[in-house]
Amino acid sequence: MATTPNPALVTQRAAQRLPRLALLLFCAAYVLPGLFGRDPWRNADITAFGYMASIAQGHSSWLAPSVGGLPADAALLPYWIGAAAIALLTPLVEPAIAARLPFALLLVVSLAMTWYSTYHLARTDAAQPLPFAFGGEADPVDYARAVADGAVLALIATLGLLQLGHETTPELAQLASVSIFLYAMAASPYRPRLAPLAVWGALPALAASGAPAIAVALAVAGLVISVRSSYQQVRRFSVHVGLAGMLAAATASMLGAWDYRIDLPASADDVRDTLRLFAWFTWPTLPLAAWTLWRWRLHWQKRHMAVPLACAAVAMVASILMGGVDRALMLALPPLAVLGAFALPTLQRSSGAAIDWFSVFFFSICALTIWVIYLAVQTGFPARPAANVQRLLPGLQVSFSWPELMLAIAGSVAWIALVFWRTGRHRHPLWKSMVLPAGGVALCWLLLMSIWLPMLDYARSERPLVQRVSRHLPKDRSCVAMPSQPLARIAAIEQLGGYRVDAATPLARTPCDFLLRQEPKDAVDIAPPGWRLLARVRRPTERLELTAIYAREPRR
Repeated sequence: MATTPNPALVTQRAAQRLPRLALLLFCAAYVLPGLFGRDPWRNADITAFGYMASIAQGHSSWLAPSVGGLPADAALLPYWIGAAAIALLTPLVEPAIAARLPFALLLVVSLAMTWYSTYHLARTDAAQPLPFAFGGEADPVDYARAVADGAVLALIATLGLLQLGHETTPELAQLASVSIFLYAMAASPYRPRLAPLAVWGALPALAASGAPAIAVALAVAGLVISVRSSYQQVRRFSVHVGLAGMLAAATASMLGAWDYRIDLPASADDVRDTLRLFAWFTWPTLPLAAWTLWRWRLHWQKRHMAVPLACAAVAMVASILMGGVDRALMLALPPLAVLGAFALPTLQRSSGAAIDWFSVFFFSICALTIWVIYLAVQTGFPARPAANVQRLLPGLQVSFSWPELMLAIAGSVAWIALVFWRTGRHRHPLWKSMVLPAGGVALCWLLLMSIWLPMLDYARSERPLVQRVSRHLPKDRSCVAMPSQPLARIAAIEQLGGYRVDAATPLARTPCDFLLRQEPKDAVDIAPPGWRLLARVRRPTERLELTAIYAREPRR
């Protein structure tokens, strides 16, 4: 038992768990929207899909995936997962959806591992609430389940996970790997067979997903915690952590994945940008985690504090060292959610009420804004929002879908019911303060991925540009040269357009008869030697750059 006072005072009534159906509905409302009915979006999403599709189509090898002839980084495992899904599920579903399905499962794994990690950590002696003089304190298992429910709701409520967690990118495989490692560390006193399997899978998978330095750092942190543990089985578990870390390092060396990207903030503006990223990206888990560390400050060396704190610190330090990269910071979200869950037994009623009212007003206003703009686009009233949409998305063809509308209405009604439930007499469960933040995030994501999806897909997809480019290129899928162009644009032309792209050969030696390159809007009209300009097109939402299309001059 802990030798210092425990700040948690929890009654049995407060330890009631969230009904399983409600928890599953929260997770489904978070994971499923956006899974269907859209293209891979710009930058990392379409680039990763390009590598996966290239492997599945046989255009590049499994050991050396490429887009337009340009090799991928060393994050091979996520590309293999997506390519295998495309190969297995096509033509039953579209390749983009096929690639997205296993990554949705990885998000589910992250949510599930967050729950089980919190559950096992909350069952330790030091994490249990203080017993009452005359009984009535929470049952240990019920208490652990209630805290775990709060951790999952906190993770769903985290703003930074919203978009990145629904992409088809290597970082989602990294997130699942970190979550599995967190589970292995948390479950090691209770699952002597499953925990070693989890750590042996998590750290090498993390290294094979493009984060070998984080994998080794987690192994070192886990080794220190395990060696110093008061649990004999955890001390034995340290051997597995150390060997798994060595295997992760070997995996990274075999794949050539060691790539250090140190880019510390160099100015006051950089520091402000990093702090601003941390503030919004980790909301509300970081403030809750900070409150946990303060209230449990005499217990930092206990497992329920040390394990998630170490995992979160590794990811946060990595993000800072890389110049405030949000994709590295995303790996800190599951451990921060675990830490934040232990703040729930110590929150005062006024703090919980503040969270509730902020969530009600903020997410209700967000939902109302989404509905108003949707109605303006569909009906033309109010006129000003409709005009703004046409200005920002020129050429958008307005469409109407009953299923999307019914889904959005159902989500909005569920939100109203949730607000009425929370503002009623339901004041006792530990997880009550996370219901409205999680429900609000799920509602807004559902609305965006239903009634707003055509607009967002038009703005974020490269397909409108590909369609404009294809008007000026032969339909025989000719070779297109794209040297020194962004990977996302190369992947879009190759996968959405179906053209054979050569981005690896210098322009002077390319065998292609057509050339695409990005140019500034006010570029001088000078074609490269041996090429003539066919057209300049642009994405409907692009303001500063054009895509120039050139054809090779006839050889004399």
